[in-house]
Amino acid sequence: MPDPKAMNLRFPDPAQRAAIAAAAKQAGVSMQEYILSAAYDRATAVEQRFLEGFKASMARSGAAFAAEPSTVDAGPEQRASEQEALRELAQQGRDHAA
Repeated sequence: MPDPKAMNLRFPDPAQRAAIAAAAKQAGVSMQEYILSAAYDRATAVEQRFLEGFKASMARSGAAFAAEPSTVDAGPEQRASEQEALRELAQQGRDHAA
């Protein structure tokens, strides 16, 4: 029975396996360590991009909250439209409940 902790290193493309084996040998690590390291590097790069996007979003949100109320507040027409939409949603909810 194979070791349940062992990583399956079968590759459908022999050239891909050879390239990874050569890169691992050049790095002085096992194929498993090389693959795991590459996966970790990729995951942390994705995480870093996410965090950068999140920080940019937070900065935009902060700027919106810091803006003068008169530039952020909805006008009377928009407030009336929002109230009408809320009434319609409430009515639809009552219609579906009945």
